[in-house]
Amino acid sequence: MVKQFIDNFKRIDSKISKIMKYGLAFCFILSIFSCLLLITYLHFSTNLLFFDIGINLFKFSLTLAVEFIICGYAVDIILR
Repeated sequence: MVKQFIDNFKRIDSKISKIMKYGLAFCFILSIFSCLLLITYLHFSTNLLFFDIGINLFKFSLTLAVEFIICGYAVDIILR
């Protein structure tokens, strides 16, 4: 069953795959920015706003990355 899922994932349409790659790259950039905010909070820890923005941005980037993967896979299955 897992092998079938991996094989289907490898056969995703090139347009959908391209959108997924760009979306994941965007999410990766967001997560790097959130990590920088959290490191800033760790070193200076004078303002709790850095922590709140960093954690929320990190959660958002992870959620968005999962949505890109799942929605890309679902759209590919619908278009077949």
